[in-house]
Amino acid sequence: MARLSLSLACWGYDRTEALQTGAVRPDGIDLNFQVLDVEETFFRMLRNREFDVAELSMSSYCVTLGRENPGFIAIPVFPSRFFRHSCIFVSAKSGIEKPEDLVGKRIGVPEYQMTAPVWIRGILQDEYGVDPASVTYVTGGEEEPGREEKLKLNLPEKFKVQPIGPTQTLTRMLADGEIDALHAARAPSTFYSEPDKVRRLFPDFVDVEKAYFAKTGIFPIMHVVAIRRDVYEKNRWIAQALYKAFTEAQRLSYEHLLVSASLKTMLPWQIAAVEDTIATMGKAWWPYGIDKNRHVIETFTRYHHEQGLSPRQLTVEEMFAPETFAEFRI
Repeated sequence: MARLSLSLACWGYDRTEALQTGAVRPDGIDLNFQVLDVEETFFRMLRNREFDVAELSMSSYCVTLGRENPGFIAIPVFPSRFFRHSCIFVSAKSGIEKPEDLVGKRIGVPEYQMTAPVWIRGILQDEYGVDPASVTYVTGGEEEPGREEKLKLNLPEKFKVQPIGPTQTLTRMLADGEIDALHAARAPSTFYSEPDKVRRLFPDFVDVEKAYFAKTGIFPIMHVVAIRRDVYEKNRWIAQALYKAFTEAQRLSYEHLLVSASLKTMLPWQIAAVEDTIATMGKAWWPYGIDKNRHVIETFTRYHHEQGLSPRQLTVEEMFAPETFAEFRI
């Protein structure tokens, strides 16, 4: 039988390297692996559906499921995960010292529907009592002006979301005190260039994030792998084939991180970091699949609904291809 050719857009992660090099090949599939920055992948897939398979923002994917004739179906592979306490930045002019001080403030977000701010708002609500509707969100480009929401949103009136001016950037506004805080996936450049004006809300974020994981068991999921639904419906077997291949590529990455004869990364204490991660989170600290991620996914979909981005809380069963719920074992 002829192999099926599929295009895949994804960033060049260690956990997908074997798919990129061809060391791991999905059963029956030839992948045209295109390494792209995540923002470009998201934009091109969401606006134009340019790829057969692509890494997608978890939040954007959930937004599409609330629309008529949703264009994608995901597999439970999560190429990006990130604790987000480190991504709350405050202006020195804001007077903010603790999370509760965010109430009533103006907070910048590149896009309201971005996955990182969804997690941040949810964590602030659950852990510190900061209602997502108690602040004003201002949206726009972080470092360059002109950014807009990738998807048109219809939010409940209680959420106050305002775009910034056409020449403004969130990074500059934060340093100048025009906004009080910033929720973003990337650290603003002024955090490094003007440290007297911009700081983290949680300077000890590693300890805070470890405590959060110990309490909740949540390692936040940022991205999923989504298949164009028309491609999936023609060959539904590709969901399991891709899931197996991504899982095998990740297994190799786990092994490489523990090799001490020659370090896989440029981190001088890589082995110590891996050992500390295992001690804190277990050997499979970055799980794929449904069973080990159900609590994390359901927490996110609750946040997504509570923040006005989903008309109801999505179920895990409607988010992922049913072929990937049961894993075959010999």
